[in-house]
Amino acid sequence: MESISRVDGMKHFTADEPKPATKESRTAALAYHQPTSAYLHIPFCRRRCYYCDFPISVVGDRPPLARQGVSSFGTIAEYVEVLCQEIRTVAASGQPLQTVFLGGGTPSLLTVSQLGHILEVLDQQFGIATDAEISIEMDPGTFDWVQIHGYRAAGVNRVSLGVQAFQADLLAACGRTHTPTDIDQAVALLNRAGIRNFSLDLISGLPHLTLDRWQESLAAAIALAPTHLSIYDLTIEPGTAFQRWYRPGVAPLPTEESTAEMYRMAQRTLTAAGYQHYEISNYAKPGYQCRHNCVYWRNRPYYGFGLGATSYVQGQRFSRPRTRRDYYQWVQIQQQTGGQIDGPLISETDRLLETLMLGLRLAEGLAISELVQEFGEAALCQILECLYPYGQQGWVEVVAAGQSSSNACNAGLASPQQGYIRLRDPEGFLFSNVILTALFEQFSEM
Repeated sequence: MESISRVDGMKHFTADEPKPATKESRTAALAYHQPTSAYLHIPFCRRRCYYCDFPISVVGDRPPLARQGVSSFGTIAEYVEVLCQEIRTVAASGQPLQTVFLGGGTPSLLTVSQLGHILEVLDQQFGIATDAEISIEMDPGTFDWVQIHGYRAAGVNRVSLGVQAFQADLLAACGRTHTPTDIDQAVALLNRAGIRNFSLDLISGLPHLTLDRWQESLAAAIALAPTHLSIYDLTIEPGTAFQRWYRPGVAPLPTEESTAEMYRMAQRTLTAAGYQHYEISNYAKPGYQCRHNCVYWRNRPYYGFGLGATSYVQGQRFSRPRTRRDYYQWVQIQQQTGGQIDGPLISETDRLLETLMLGLRLAEGLAISELVQEFGEAALCQILECLYPYGQQGWVEVVAAGQSSSNACNAGLASPQQGYIRLRDPEGFLFSNVILTALFEQFSEM
């Protein structure tokens, strides 16, 4: 690869090239751009996994028995009603939803009627496009044929299955409630229900996980033929059981060198099996990228509903309370005030840093023309100057549109507006935190 070159001589725009928008026009456009995606947080789990710091409520191992379509867990039924109340407080934009994602928690603890009710309220309030991607996170062992068939009839057409590992002892070490047999049965149910678009989640870097066992997990995942795979490296979060028990890089956790090799192994194995490494942690068969998550990575607006959920609407990023009591009280206030969320607009610098942090996660990278239109030529010059040493190391590259590689932007491209800045796979992705730290330091001084 020929590295990013310095930008001292980067050519200026001519009359025939797009001019960068003013700060005022960019802010105005952002404020009036409406979301077409919605995330809904379903916070209930049978138990808390040892690595989890998400806002959840533990309901125990009893299966949620249904009586006339209403869960016997009164807390779940109550939450669904409050969630739907929140949805109704938000004014419709006139644009139907293109993606809906129910995450958790364990959304598969919802009954079919509860899920259908949520989707019905969303459709009434915003409209759901006929070709919308409607995803739900599900855990093996938490659903049966009747349930998944009902979910599909309600509109679900994509499932993210929380597998995490294929070895019984590793699952137990994580605090997971399912077994390897449950995984096989869950995938069989998805296939029987006709849900071909499903993803499997795996976690690398788990306690007692070796390279050989990681290779076994990758092979087992491929054998189930998902259309999508998410590969996450274990993060020891404050306040979790793992944080009390382990220190990163100290046995029984793998070393940093081992987890880096696990990342490289996943990249080699999955791409050889026909999966595209389209985002740092995600792989997909052609045509099966997660449309909803791409909204996040491209820093587009979206609605967020439910306990602890974050929304990004009219230039404001807002997180809801993380306990049920506080969230319920907050929804009551929203009903009384007409659903208005008053907060400061994200600053120009913060929006730039968010765009860089999220967009560089994508294999396609960031379009230079869009960066210039959003943030101006001066910002682009600073970005390229900051990234220059990482281009020298082979971690970052600037490529022409439609090409796999190219010379540096001001030496090999006809116009910088036609290129992309991206991290190289796998080393650039592996060292993305180093690169992003440098960018944050560069712009935090503005």
